[in-house]
Amino acid sequence: MFSPAKISRLIPVLLTAPLLLWAETPTLAHKVEVSGNVAGLWHIEPNHSPKSGEPAQVWVALTQEGGAIVPLEQCACKLTIYSAPYTEGETPVLEPTLEAISAEQYQGIPGAEVIFPEAGEYELRLNGTPQSGEDFQPFELSYVAIVGRGTAAPVANPSTQTTNTPTEATQTTDNQSTENTVSGDGQTIPASQNSSRLPIIILVVTLLLGGLGLIVRQSKLFR
Repeated sequence: MFSPAKISRLIPVLLTAPLLLWAETPTLAHKVEVSGNVAGLWHIEPNHSPKSGEPAQVWVALTQEGGAIVPLEQCACKLTIYSAPYTEGETPVLEPTLEAISAEQYQGIPGAEVIFPEAGEYELRLNGTPQSGEDFQPFELSYVAIVGRGTAAPVANPSTQTTNTPTEATQTTDNQSTENTVSGDGQTIPASQNSSRLPIIILVVTLLLGGLGLIVRQSKLFR
């Protein structure tokens, strides 16, 4: 018979065995981590090779002892992304919203679309606590992703994108209107219209100067 001490040592093996067997598939490169009595298998599409400025999908397959899947509906989970290496208390670069997704043979697991702003290393951290009635322990899992340089222009992540307030938008419009007009003779003249008159003004000035020069030369001849 197994003693309680031996059984406790076998728990991590029992948790990770189903995930490790799947992670050994040649075409995949998953990372498995154990926290408490929960194991998590990380994956990033496309093919664990995210690019800066391009959408990537992150998902984590969570299992309890015996291999039972922990779906997102049973877990109060939060995903945060930091610049690697992570230091305690630093502000996350991204805080994507998790959604229940289906990936490979897993159903209802936590996943999110992520757009990494720059190339480099990022540390992804998934924290979770059981919803009411669930019996798994609170956990914290981490994963370091290496992000390559993308060909697309950086795109603002929806969770961090900022928008102008109505007051700022009004001020911007007023400033543009002021810049695009020129005052003259008590009237407001559009700058584009004023620019179109410039060649005519130059032509008139040139003709006047030419006429004055001709008059001066003729007056010298009659002296």
